[in-house]
Amino acid sequence: MDAQRQHAPSRLPFFPIVFFAVVMGLSGLTLAWKSVAGNIAPDIYQWLGAITTVIALIVCALYFLKTVLHRDAVRAEQNHPVMLNFFPAFSISLLLLSAIWQSTPSLALPLWGLGSGVQLLLTLYVLSRWIYDQHFQITHVNPAWFIPIVGNIIAPITGSQLGFIELSWFFFSIGIVFWLVILTIVLNRLFFHEPLPLPMTPMLFILLAPPSIAFVSYTSLIDGIDHFARVLYYVALFIGLFLLVSIPRFIRVPFSLSSWGYSFPSAALTLATSKMATLIASPFLLSLSYALLLGVTLLIALLLIKTIKGLLNHTIISAESK
Repeated sequence: MDAQRQHAPSRLPFFPIVFFAVVMGLSGLTLAWKSVAGNIAPDIYQWLGAITTVIALIVCALYFLKTVLHRDAVRAEQNHPVMLNFFPAFSISLLLLSAIWQSTPSLALPLWGLGSGVQLLLTLYVLSRWIYDQHFQITHVNPAWFIPIVGNIIAPITGSQLGFIELSWFFFSIGIVFWLVILTIVLNRLFFHEPLPLPMTPMLFILLAPPSIAFVSYTSLIDGIDHFARVLYYVALFIGLFLLVSIPRFIRVPFSLSSWGYSFPSAALTLATSKMATLIASPFLLSLSYALLLGVTLLIALLLIKTIKGLLNHTIISAESK
């Protein structure tokens, strides 16, 4: 048995950058619980925050080891037309953790500072790759392309509370303008070219995230609500309705790590709905936020169970899973 363990191939080279989507999903769930039920169940939010932070540390440590020990595997992901777009999920995870620990400035400030700085660098890096590389084709475009640039929209959630108002507007401006640009490109690909491969279908849920998070960030920046904020929220709500009527299609998709694409966008809509309900004092939206919270909690619980089974069965993070 010991000899078999010694000769067993390492799974570390196959630890994918996509795993940061797990951190994003758990962070979104934590923030959703804080917003929707933080007053009536603060212990749940605090426990979720602690669990999310521990998992984030584990994922960061494992990918750091991969970067040190298996640089070729990291370069392969950097040169992959889909995987490239998930590298900013690392900086987004830091920004979301800063929002989780917003009430503790000694944690929130360094998390936000590092996250926003890395997010800007990765935005410039990925945008440069898109513009100057010659190997991208329209079939490479998918909703994951929102992650590198539109991730900037997350920065103002904590930045505005820490007093970095102009920096927060800077990040928000980048994200909101490029959201519209990339949305046009993504819809062109979806409307006029071949459908997404079946394993990538969950990424359609990423369409939910930009308007949902933009609403939360924008209302934090202006400390209220206006007509533009309403447009952002109702666009997110419409996309949510579209995805809801498409659920039979998603049920047929087998589980993979890309299934975590369901998680953060769903949590983002829940968070936006809760904030909208508060801002306009809507009993209907308040009830909807509780329903969404229940749904996203069950969804992420299911994703966690399937992920743990996949790790134990070696169906993810293995040579066969690539």
